[in-house]
Amino acid sequence: MTTTHVGGRRPRTRRDRSDQQPVPEAQFTSYYGRQVVKPAPWDVRIPLYMFAGGVAAGSSLLAAGAQLTGRPALRRAGRLTAAGALGVSLGALVSDLGRPERFLNMLRTVKLTSPMSVGTWLLSIYGAPAGVVALDEMVRVAGLDSGPVRLLRTVSGPAGVLAALTAPPVAAYTAVLLSDTSTPTWKAGYRELPFVFCASAAAASGGVAMVATPVAQAGPARRLAAAGAVVELVAEQVMERSMGLMAEPLHTGTGGRYMRAAKAFTVAGAVGTLLGGRRRWASVLSGAALAAGSFCTRMGVFEAGQASARDPKYTVVPQRERVERGEEVRFTPRGEGTA
Repeated sequence: MTTTHVGGRRPRTRRDRSDQQPVPEAQFTSYYGRQVVKPAPWDVRIPLYMFAGGVAAGSSLLAAGAQLTGRPALRRAGRLTAAGALGVSLGALVSDLGRPERFLNMLRTVKLTSPMSVGTWLLSIYGAPAGVVALDEMVRVAGLDSGPVRLLRTVSGPAGVLAALTAPPVAAYTAVLLSDTSTPTWKAGYRELPFVFCASAAAASGGVAMVATPVAQAGPARRLAAAGAVVELVAEQVMERSMGLMAEPLHTGTGGRYMRAAKAFTVAGAVGTLLGGRRRWASVLSGAALAAGSFCTRMGVFEAGQASARDPKYTVVPQRERVERGEEVRFTPRGEGTA
């Protein structure tokens, strides 16, 4: 008896299938090419908040040094710059939060494991003495002299020192804030990013002081700016080498453009500071270039992190490599991309 098959074809048997080549190993990237980590719901206000906070911190250090060494013009520039930059930083943060009371709500508790909670308290503790010394400078400029004014002048000295002591954590904690997220590029740079941000803050605050201070009293600002620029450039190179694949977004796309601009501004500002910083026009141009470079650094790191979150490669490839090395891999669910 002959069996007729539909279409004139005989069904494939198990023996036929065994003669075929094995199925190639699947190369998994992500489900349907979708991102694995949710990008942080931030915009340009967060890099601005980080940049302005760094400028405020460095300016308070300069102001305290000028206070102790008898440089009134540098002291005034540092104190007023710190207060202005702190206002910009807090304004950008509150604007990003949506409602001012959200900032106040974060002061209801202290959570040492949360960089945002610690940072909120750092800004508040630093902001009080920074505001006192800025008010003292404004009263001095206005020429007022009364009982409350003399009291303010008395407390402004210790307040200036306190602002300087609390300033360095303000410059550094934003790097910890980024590194504590699940964003691949930010997390990969957790060792060196605080050094990059602190050095960048030193370069920017020194640069702003160079613009606002007469050349005769701006020596400490020039030295701080030049040292910060050099350390920033070196720390960035060390960070990129240690990050491996995660450093790729720092060289491509919007993040790469900002980072290239940051390096160009920083190098130009450092060279101008070292070679022509004692000339007023060179001091102004070099200081402005250093400040621009610092802002571009924050923007570059921010954009690179967002790009790494949108591309599943930067999440899946490192996890696969850790699996091959026998290391533990912790899965981060979607929606937990930020601290």
